[in-house]
Amino acid sequence: MLYIIEAEQNRERLRWSNRASLTVPAGEEVSFQTYFNAFPASYWRRWSQLDSIILALDIDGEANISIYRSKQDGQRISVANHLVKTGHHEFELPLKNFEDGGWLWFDVTAETEATISQAAWCAPSAPGPQTMPDGTTIEPSDKRVAVGIPTFNRPTDAVAALQALAEDPVVDGIIDFVLMPDQGNQHPADEPGYDEAVAHFGERFREFRQGNLGGSGGYSRIMFEALENTESPFILYMDDDIAIEPDSILRAVQAARYAASPIIVGGQMLNLQERSQLRTTGEQVDRGDFMWGAAPHAVYDHDFAKYPLSAIGDAQSHKDPSSYDSRALHRRVDVEYNGWWMCLFPRVVAETNGQPLPLFIKWDDTEYSLRAAANGFPTVTWPGAAIWHMAWADKDDAIDWQAYFHLRNRLIVAALYHDGDTKGITRSIFKSTLKHTMCMEYSTMAIQIEAMRDFLAGPDQLFDILETSLPRIAKLRSNYSDAVIIESADQLPAPTGAPGVPTHNIGGRLAKIKKLPWAVKGLKHLLSKEDPRHHEAPQLNLTPDEARWFTLSRVDSATVSTAGGTGVAFRKRDRDLARDLVEQTRELLNEIEENFDEMRRVYREALPELTSRESWRKIFE
Repeated sequence: MLYIIEAEQNRERLRWSNRASLTVPAGEEVSFQTYFNAFPASYWRRWSQLDSIILALDIDGEANISIYRSKQDGQRISVANHLVKTGHHEFELPLKNFEDGGWLWFDVTAETEATISQAAWCAPSAPGPQTMPDGTTIEPSDKRVAVGIPTFNRPTDAVAALQALAEDPVVDGIIDFVLMPDQGNQHPADEPGYDEAVAHFGERFREFRQGNLGGSGGYSRIMFEALENTESPFILYMDDDIAIEPDSILRAVQAARYAASPIIVGGQMLNLQERSQLRTTGEQVDRGDFMWGAAPHAVYDHDFAKYPLSAIGDAQSHKDPSSYDSRALHRRVDVEYNGWWMCLFPRVVAETNGQPLPLFIKWDDTEYSLRAAANGFPTVTWPGAAIWHMAWADKDDAIDWQAYFHLRNRLIVAALYHDGDTKGITRSIFKSTLKHTMCMEYSTMAIQIEAMRDFLAGPDQLFDILETSLPRIAKLRSNYSDAVIIESADQLPAPTGAPGVPTHNIGGRLAKIKKLPWAVKGLKHLLSKEDPRHHEAPQLNLTPDEARWFTLSRVDSATVSTAGGTGVAFRKRDRDLARDLVEQTRELLNEIEENFDEMRRVYREALPELTSRESWRKIFE
């Protein structure tokens, strides 16, 4: 469903033996109004130099080619119909109707058995010069890219990524270099298939072994090597734990080459466990609390198998607020940043912007795009250019060791780019602290306290603690029972029960009102002294979905399964510990509010040095 949609009335199935051709039996129909084969015309109209696009295809047989466009609300408009016979055909289409949104696509009805091959959306001319933020122009770039994939103890995934880069000859033909920083102790070089994959690229492949400097250290090494030791006009970041649609690489490069001005081109994320599901169409930073959030008109967790681009509902369904359809997928979404699961940088942007910040993980991608925007280079999340990545729902990164980096780096980036009142940020942090308290997530609270202290310590230490923060945080977490993972709840005594404690969620408009009595009872319980008998045996065994504040705040202990289902944490309520952690958090938040103007000054003054190639050179050497 991401590539083709066969008509329901077809009597025979379509056939294909490769990625570039499709055979349609006589009398049957197929639509290319799909995520990977429709053309995101509104994005090309907004960001590119082009006024028109050419649909080119080869056909063996006789078929009717019906070309359509959509409006920003998904309404379909017929553009043209062409009865074609064996040969090469091209149709030029204007891009003038796509100010707010819309796609172009074509459907095929086979008059005789017909094979469509080498179908492509093509530019009518080569790219021209691009306008820089200062009004000067630069010459167009060649169709070449250095692909960088940092890896950390995922040797099988890393080798699979290398193999995928080589499988499409057109894509392989534009790859200048493959750059792979290896930061783990399980090396791709020891994995079956590595030698063959590397042999394919020959001198184009370069591996760099270094300490665990996190995602920012791995990606910074890629940018450093690409700028210092290659002449590639584009640098493409990709995660190692992904599945690649190879053509996405070509699409990202072409979007960047044809952009009117240099832009960062972000790829979208599809769900590796649910292949037809698109995770998000775009994000921005909420300036109220300086937290990630959806960009205007963005869509999350859209399943194309259930709701293809054509599923736009009707007048009756549009009146139903609970009705869901695909209309929002036709609206152009303008973003502030793109995750580095797939993200392409023109060389001129990297040279102007500098290196990533030494943040280890989290917020480095957001900060880089915010910095680039300040320098006049926007980020665009491009539909149809995508990879498959593990779903966020299978990670505990909001409460495990990553929570330290989430908060510390959020505060650092806020100091660099947030010019408003800080109370929205501190209120948001304290609200999260209270939720962690209710959920007996004391290790999370402890490492977030450490994150605030490290933020207040200033930027001078960021390079010094780049490689030591993770082991330090891991050691701190090990002192708390909620951070210790037990293989199974079966290794503990059977749960003793918690009569009257809700374990299910309440939805609907009145959910908040209905939960008020639960909140009152939870608060009363939290203020009472815990019963040590419940620390011998859990009261409840909970799944991650059941481990909500209104449940955990009413008990003295519970096991909670990890998001990936690999084990459980035995959480034990400790009133005095919780009170101490909350008080420490409150004091640090007050200190942050009082000193935030000074933090703005010192971090902004330090930014050029933190992002210079010379500073990173010292780390790599």
